[in-house]
Amino acid sequence: MPFYKISEMSKKVSESDSIQKSVPGELMKAGVVTKPEGVGPSLHEQPNEEQFTLVLEGKLHYILGDEERILESGDLIHIPRGVAHRSRALDGPATFFTVKSPAGSGDLNEDHQRAKGAEEAEKSYPGALE
Repeated sequence: MPFYKISEMSKKVSESDSIQKSVPGELMKAGVVTKPEGVGPSLHEQPNEEQFTLVLEGKLHYILGDEERILESGDLIHIPRGVAHRSRALDGPATFFTVKSPAGSGDLNEDHQRAKGAEEAEKSYPGALE
C-alpha cells in the first residue's frame, strides 16, 4: 500500500496560484491545497465529482449553493456533485485537505466548469459576513 509524506510530494501551482499536492487512488483522489489570501477559481461546479474538504489552517470564505460561511481550522464541508461553490482565503493563506471521487487522473481541477452567477459571487468577497 502506498504511504505519502506531504513534504515530499510534488507540488503543482494552479492557475489561481494555489499550491496543490495530490494523489489518485482507485476510486478517489486526495490532496492538500494552500490558497493565498483572496485567490481561487470562480464559482464552479463539478458535474462528476463529490468532494469533502477539511480546513487545516487559516480561514476560508465559502459559497456552497445558496449559503455563505466562514470555515476555520477543524471545519469540514461536503460538496455534492453539481452544486455551485467557491472558496477564498481570509486574513492570510489557508490550507485544507480535500478528497474527491471519482479519482479521474488525480488532478484536483479536472472536473471544474464555471457556474451560473460566478461574477455575482465574487462581489461577496472580501467583506462577506462582516
